[in-house]
Amino acid sequence: MREVLICFFLLFGAAMTLVAAIGCLRLPDLYTRMHAATKSGTVGIMGIVIAMMIHVGDASVGFRGILVILFFLLTAPVAAHMIGRAAYRSGVPLCGKTCVDEWRKQELDSEE
Repeated sequence: MREVLICFFLLFGAAMTLVAAIGCLRLPDLYTRMHAATKSGTVGIMGIVIAMMIHVGDASVGFRGILVILFFLLTAPVAAHMIGRAAYRSGVPLCGKTCVDEWRKQELDSEE
């Protein structure tokens, strides 16, 4: 049963990491690529770390694994938000298919 769980979490983590990589290659602009890398990449890392925790089975490794997962959950969204905000303020264009630009709307409202 333990080996099945390890294989499941490893395959899940690898699949999510692959989704993140494909998203970085296929999506049209910086903002959507960053979203794919952040969300799928974080979930992929979580799957791989959980598999490692099950495989090793040591409490200290489990504690470190939980810290790694918490680190990714806390830092990846904040970093992505700050990079996206800096890119937007630097003038990196949105995809041509983008219909709503909420940051532009907020900037116009704050100028009034």
